[in-house]
Parts: sequence; C-alpha cells; structure tokens
Amino acid sequence: MTSTTATATGTDTGTSRPAALAGVDLVETASRILAGAVVTITFAFTANFFLTFGWGWPGLPALFADAGWFGFAPLRNPLDGAQVLRGWIQVAIYVVPILFAVLWIASTKHRPLQVGADAYSELAAFIIRASFWSVFLVGFVDAVISFLRVEDFLPPLIGDDLTIKLGLSIFRGQYVHLPLMALSCIIALFTRSLSVVWLALLIVLSEFQIVITRFIFSYEQAFMGDLVRFWYASLFLLASAYSLVDEGHVRVDVFYARFGAKRKAWTNAVGSMALGVPLCWVILTMGMWTKGSSLASPLLNFEISQSGFGMYVKYMMAGLLVVFALSMAAQFTSYFLESVAVLRRRDTDDDAVPTTAAPSHP
Repeated sequence: MTSTTATATGTDTGTSRPAALAGVDLVETASRILAGAVVTITFAFTANFFLTFGWGWPGLPALFADAGWFGFAPLRNPLDGAQVLRGWIQVAIYVVPILFAVLWIASTKHRPLQVGADAYSELAAFIIRASFWSVFLVGFVDAVISFLRVEDFLPPLIGDDLTIKLGLSIFRGQYVHLPLMALSCIIALFTRSLSVVWLALLIVLSEFQIVITRFIFSYEQAFMGDLVRFWYASLFLLASAYSLVDEGHVRVDVFYARFGAKRKAWTNAVGSMALGVPLCWVILTMGMWTKGSSLASPLLNFEISQSGFGMYVKYMMAGLLVVFALSMAAQFTSYFLESVAVLRRRDTDDDAVPTTAAPSHP
C-alpha cells in the first residue's frame, strides 16, 4: 500500500509536473510567436505600401500575377528582371522578420512573457514619441512658413524661386516635413522628457494666440486655425496607445469590474486578438490597399486643404490614422502577452473580485 501510494505520489510530482511545465512552455511559446507575427505583418504591410506606391515597386499581387500564382490573372506587361527582384524583396519583408522572430523565440524560450510585453509597449511608446515630435516640429515650422508666405516676407529672405517652390505641397512635404520627421525619430530615441500629453498645452496656447490676435489686433489667417486642428487631431489619435496602457479608455464595466484576475485576463487576451488587432488591420488595409484608397491618396499626393494660404499638413492628418493603427497594434500585442502571463501564473485567484474598479495595469 505504501509503495503504491509512493508510486502514485511520485507520478504526480515526477511526471505530471514536467508535463504541466511542458504545456506552459508550449502555450507561452505559441503566444510569443503569435505576437511576433502580428507585429511583423502589420509593419511589413506598411513598409510594402510605401515601396509599392511611393517608389514604384511591383507589390505582391503584381508579382504573383506575373508568375500566375494563386489565381491571379497574368499581367498584360510582364515584369522585368529588376521588378521581379524587387517583388521578391517585398516577399522577404514579410517572411524574414517572421522567421527571425520564430528563431529568436525558440532560442529564448525561457524568457518571461512580461519582458516581451514590455518590448512591444516600448515600441508603441517610441512610435508615439516620434509622432509627437513630428507634429510639434512640423506644425511649428509650417505655421512659420505659412505666416511668412502670406505676409510676403519670404521673397526678401529666400528669393522668389524658393518661395514659389515652398508654395508646392510636394516640395514642402519632401524637403521640409520629411527631414523634420527624420529628426523627430532621432530625438525620440534619446529623450522621454516630453510626450503627447504636452499637445494639450500646445493646443491651449495656439488657441489663445488666435483669441489675442483676433480681438485685440483684428488679425487672423487660415494657418492659425489649421494649426489648432492639426494638434487637436494629433492629441486624440496619438494618445490612444498610452490610454490603453493605463486602461484610460471608456469601458462599460457592467460585468468586467466584477471579474476575477483570470477572467479579466481572458477578456483582455481574446479582445486584443479578436477585436483590437483586426480593427488596426482594417484601418490599414481599407486605407492603404490601393493607390486611391482613403489614406493612400492623401499621403502619396501630399494633400492640402483648400484654405488658400493655410498649412500644408492635411496629408499628415491622414497619416495619423496610420500611426494610430501601428501603435495600437503594438500595444494590443503587449496587452495580449500581459494577459497570457496572468493566465499562466498559478498563484492567480480567479474567484477574487476586486473591491474597486482600479485598472490592472500601472
């Protein structure tokens, strides 16, 4: 009897626990691979959009049509050798990062899920920081250029030829806005002292100067209102990922507030992958699938408003939706991994109902 009991006990502690641990490794590894695939596919699609419609690369549909694969009708004008090579590079942009993610995950299989969640959250934070500096620098510089242009101060400063070029949206976008965006990415790498929340103060200041100049000096120009709208739209779209971290979004807590930790984790994990990430993909695919799509056309043509001497940033407001989708996809992925980490913890009490509706994320 003692031997049998000992054997059974040994089976529980010696064989069932390793099996359970193997299950934990399998679930966690699959979750990390899924998270890596979601992020890499999202960013690869965005990169291929600009390569295809901005730089004239063929794109995957044209490559597959040229080869007659997957039911695509053959092209009337077959791709030349250089275009075929570029098409395969675009395929590699999807495949290589996924393979690298799988190999990395396989070599770091004991890495905690929270570490991966923090990495994706930091990616989202970097995107938001770079975007904040972009809208700040571009908004300020473009407003100054618009002011100098409407008051005819540019010709004495830079000459008639450059003044005419700055009146073209493509020139101003390529030679003024894009360098400022690149500078913003560099600043975002080295500083975290300022963030998107400062846009609220900038909006107040820009609106205040409109009030002062309108009612005291009887002066108002179109670019002044454009700056307020530009920063106002940026505040709402760029703050979404930050709000998700702190659970600052409006949530209908009819059931969720009374859930235990595991039920909340299940809700967040399934919601992130079944609702959150697909929403980001819908925004990207519907807005950037073709050259004439709702987001693609303004971005590629550096679209501006029809307000005469206003700011040339309307295309960037369409780009904010792309930034929103990218940052939210990264943050939803982080949210998913955090939730899986909660589900894999053995000390989590699913029956415990929180006494307050405090957010589960700091």
